[in-house]
Amino acid sequence: MSGKSTTYKDAGVDVEAGNQFVKKISPIVKATYRPEVLNDLGGFGALFSIRKDKYDNPVLVSSTDGVGTKLNVAFLLDKHDTIGIDLVAMVVNDIVVQGAEPLFFLDYLAMGKLDPDQAADIVVGIARGCQEAGCSLVGGETAEMPGFYPEGEYELAGFGVGIVEKDAVIDGSSVTVGDHIIGLASSGLHSNGYSLARKVLLGDQAYRIDSQIDELGCTLGEELLKPTRIYVKPIANLIRDFTIKGIAHITGGGLRDNIVRILPNRCQAVIESDSWERPPIFALINRLGGVSETEMLATFNCGIGMVLIVPADEVEEQMSRLQAMGEVCYVIGEITKREEDETGIAFR
Repeated sequence: MSGKSTTYKDAGVDVEAGNQFVKKISPIVKATYRPEVLNDLGGFGALFSIRKDKYDNPVLVSSTDGVGTKLNVAFLLDKHDTIGIDLVAMVVNDIVVQGAEPLFFLDYLAMGKLDPDQAADIVVGIARGCQEAGCSLVGGETAEMPGFYPEGEYELAGFGVGIVEKDAVIDGSSVTVGDHIIGLASSGLHSNGYSLARKVLLGDQAYRIDSQIDELGCTLGEELLKPTRIYVKPIANLIRDFTIKGIAHITGGGLRDNIVRILPNRCQAVIESDSWERPPIFALINRLGGVSETEMLATFNCGIGMVLIVPADEVEEQMSRLQAMGEVCYVIGEITKREEDETGIAFR
């Protein structure tokens, strides 16, 4: 038996490097703090107070998500400072559809060997996303797992909590025939459908990740790594002054599967397929991969990242407000009566 003492570092886990990483990101994290945050980074749990003067009957809304195989694009480009924005967006956009205000966010980052610079870049993106959403990054877990992930690769997940007054929850139950559907433009693929997109665009050497593609106006990698839009602030602005009956975040399942999730059984969403401008990345996937329109609408957001269902008599005002805030938006359809043999959504 050897007289040498085996350490955790010998096994591939550098605790001191982890401590230095926490110190490095501390000012980045603190920049996201709201007044309700009660303790600093590094505690066993984050403390966050609820303002009793602001709510009569508060409901907490939680969500958790990741960014899927979009991570592979970050690995290929060795660019990690925007993927955290995607992580936050996937969570807070799911929270705001309930009419809730995102309060705080936590992340989980796991890698085979801690790369402090790479990890700090990831946290920079998470912090940027939290600031854009108006929520606090209150903590997380950075796990060093030797031999579990290839060098340079990692897993990333996030968890967030929001709050809404109970009688202000938006759940789609008041949607009725005659309501109109507003679509808010996406920045591109966001964080969904990347397994299909990568198969079409990078499989069989169709393109390289650094290929300059004229119709995109950038390289393929730049297009695929565009951050997911965060819709919290424009939606919160509308909620304050207008009626929004239902909101759908267009993620996995695309327009086809996500809108029906918020519709009462008696209602059908009729979508005018040519009523909005699609970013060119979708036409490229459709053409290069021979992907059908049905498959496109069931996989990708196709240019619409968030859908609002609003009363017909408020459409013009809400559109004007969105446009004044710099949002690109379209009236993409309306709610009609749903017959027994209909699926809840129709494209025409």
